[in-house]
Amino acid sequence: MCVTCGCGESEAAIQSHGHAHDHAHAHDHADDHLHGALPHSHPHDEKRRVSLEQDILAKNAALAASNRHLFLELGVFVLNLVSSPGSGKTSLLSRTVQVLRDEFPVAVISGDQQTANDAERIMAAGAPALQINTGKGCHLDAHGIGQALERLPLPKGGVLFIENVGNLVCPADFDLGEAAKVVILSVTEGEDKPLKYPNMFAASQLMLLNKTDLLPHLDFDLAQCLDNARRVNHEVDILQLSARTGEGLEAWLNWVRRGRHAALAAQISQLETELAAARAHLIHGGGTIRRSII
Repeated sequence: MCVTCGCGESEAAIQSHGHAHDHAHAHDHADDHLHGALPHSHPHDEKRRVSLEQDILAKNAALAASNRHLFLELGVFVLNLVSSPGSGKTSLLSRTVQVLRDEFPVAVISGDQQTANDAERIMAAGAPALQINTGKGCHLDAHGIGQALERLPLPKGGVLFIENVGNLVCPADFDLGEAAKVVILSVTEGEDKPLKYPNMFAASQLMLLNKTDLLPHLDFDLAQCLDNARRVNHEVDILQLSARTGEGLEAWLNWVRRGRHAALAAQISQLETELAAARAHLIHGGGTIRRSII
């Protein structure tokens, strides 16, 4: 049981949409993740809880590193989109893939406790998508993403968007192998969200302030919201947009495009390093052969 938010053991299931491939998966995953404070717990129980939490996060980190290595090899820019429920993640993703699908390959992994609604909306927008249902689980983890990658063809040289479960608590602790976390905050949620959920905003490289078209109708202190976010994370990038009207969308798309270029540059650098190592090995091996002949 996850004691941070009270969810039960993970019951993740991947929904198939006609593009599934059956493969064995070697990842070992602990479902009974604990990462919060147990009320009225005995010191021994607390020590065991901390040890279990560290073990689970360490296993997740190892699986995330494996995912990240695969992304690097294929030149895929991966974003982990996190937010509260109802922030507009799926609407934003739908508009995003409609534009970017004509420029380079894109794909989406969507996480929700139940239904395949989000993946179906993404596919209707024209991008391959896969739905992970977490059951009572409160977040996606690296193991689940690894399994999904065996069923969803990776967009080589493109962008993979991971739409996490709507939750501003637990997803902050779980690395999926992504290049960056992007936290989406809608103006209908209140300007104090970064202060209430500092771990998530501190872990994110970009904050998207969504539904800005509603600002004239709300008692929302925009300046205070931006200040709160920067108090928690002074390095966070912040973009304001409306997924409904498209206002500010181009700045977000350009941010994604730059990230994809960086991922491709990292792939080229990795390939050049491997090529240099292969050449060195060939020269060394050739010298050995010549000496043996002499």
